[in-house]
Amino acid sequence: MSNNESSLKPTNFIHQIIEDDLKNNVHGGSVVTRFPPEPNGYLHIGHAKSICLNFGTAEKYQGACHLRFDDTNPEKESQEYIDSIISDIQWLGYEWTGEIRYTSAYFDQLYLWAVHLIKEGKAYVCDLSPEEAREYRGSFSEPGKNSPYRDRTIEENLSLFEKMKNGEFAEGECALRAKIDMAAPNMNLRDPMIYRILHTNHHQTGDKWCIYPIYDFAHGQSDAIEGITHSICTLEFEDHRPLYDWFINNLPVPAKPRQYEFSRLELNYTITSKRKLKQLVDEQIVAGWNDPRMPTISGLRRRGYTPESIRRFCDMIGVTRSNGIVDMGMLEAAIRDDLDSSAPRAMCVTQPLKVTLTNMAEGVEEWFELPAHPKDESMGMRKVGLTRNVLIEQEDFIEEKPVPKNKKDKWKRLAPGDSVRLRGAYVITCNEVIKNEAGEVIELLCTYDPATNGANPEGYKPNGVIHWVSEELSVPCEVRMYDRLFTEANPDGDKNRSFMDCLNPESLVVLKEARAETGLRDAPAESRYQFERMGYFSVDPDSSSEHLIINRTVTLRDSWSKSN
Repeated sequence: MSNNESSLKPTNFIHQIIEDDLKNNVHGGSVVTRFPPEPNGYLHIGHAKSICLNFGTAEKYQGACHLRFDDTNPEKESQEYIDSIISDIQWLGYEWTGEIRYTSAYFDQLYLWAVHLIKEGKAYVCDLSPEEAREYRGSFSEPGKNSPYRDRTIEENLSLFEKMKNGEFAEGECALRAKIDMAAPNMNLRDPMIYRILHTNHHQTGDKWCIYPIYDFAHGQSDAIEGITHSICTLEFEDHRPLYDWFINNLPVPAKPRQYEFSRLELNYTITSKRKLKQLVDEQIVAGWNDPRMPTISGLRRRGYTPESIRRFCDMIGVTRSNGIVDMGMLEAAIRDDLDSSAPRAMCVTQPLKVTLTNMAEGVEEWFELPAHPKDESMGMRKVGLTRNVLIEQEDFIEEKPVPKNKKDKWKRLAPGDSVRLRGAYVITCNEVIKNEAGEVIELLCTYDPATNGANPEGYKPNGVIHWVSEELSVPCEVRMYDRLFTEANPDGDKNRSFMDCLNPESLVVLKEARAETGLRDAPAESRYQFERMGYFSVDPDSSSEHLIINRTVTLRDSWSKSN
């Protein structure tokens, strides 16, 4: 099989459908998909799956993929959300076909099609209040009953709909409904609303309209206008498909798109409800939609995730019709795999403990060359400076070593009288511990062995290898240690409690005394590193040469699977 044939091999049930359609010349042998977000929030990881599927499918079959904003609810939409969505899609590496499209650009045509349904006797203006409409709709076990306004004449409905358009009614005073079947087992077919009154300025059309089409009415017709062949959406729209088809079959639309559903992405230890994500933002639980703890694409980007890792994650979970919850560990594994090969190494001390090398003179600098990446020589070398005053992690020193239960439990860092190697440099030995008045260790007096640069010491064995930086030559930085936002795998699973009750109090720990290698002084925003022994980190967009801010993307290993 050639590479080209292999790339066209169906990898999921939707691709198999497309293969069959192409063989049978359905839709004229073309493939046109679309990604149709509502601009009422930032995109999250669940949307990334849909983006990869729609744009990736179009690329695979040399088709087209449209970006269309389904902007039918101006009360919750804004230009900020539109701009963020555009940026996210481009960052993920996709480009849409043609210009950006808006459902609002089709409002004139949608209005005419609504008039067409009235003239056909398939739509009517209903004066039931929202509460009355819910009562008349019935339930899953009981059929609904016809609205008392269902049998209005075509002429009366046309007149009333015109008055709705002209702003002669208050919000909620009336609505346009499709006349289908109030006894239908599928609730979506029980005379669904088509247009409602909203005296709200629209971000694209201004104050031209005071009536707006319902999503279920606008979506399929917009697909038809654009010649979409495969309208791919998530499983919660499966019950809406009969209504999608009813509108397509009862209107003089220029094309006949088909809707197909796949399972949405549900990720544990997070939530993807836009309403609840907005609540986190509005209540300032997080610092905006792009907070690195948020599952939004912009939040993941700020945390240090790469487009490649997110696309790889979407490939890993696949496309099926079976609902299930994906382990957050899979997403974290995807970024680890990516950064393990692509991120240069560096050293950063997040909670410094001073080490004075007593046998090194004041003012002396020694520079060591370390590989930027141990497995990729093309990344070159980096220089790390050593001086008399060194900083190590507080947790890399202990006054009294624990009694080991086995060889694996042996203390492998620094202790009084013990030796360790400074990564890429000398072996040092701790000779004296200095404490403050509170009894806290504030400094270690050590000696270095000048014969151990690139060589093992003679007559003794160091406990291990630790990372370090020079106090004089390092760069001050603020390190933000991000973790999962929730402590529960299913924060929204218990209806007797709020998801807010599951917030992780340690989802963000800010370390303001951290110091990094001098090479990071002018590190650009979104540059990524593996801090040796610490994890993977990314430079925050708000960082500057005067205030270096670094975000932890993910730990070196999955600690949650062991502790939870």
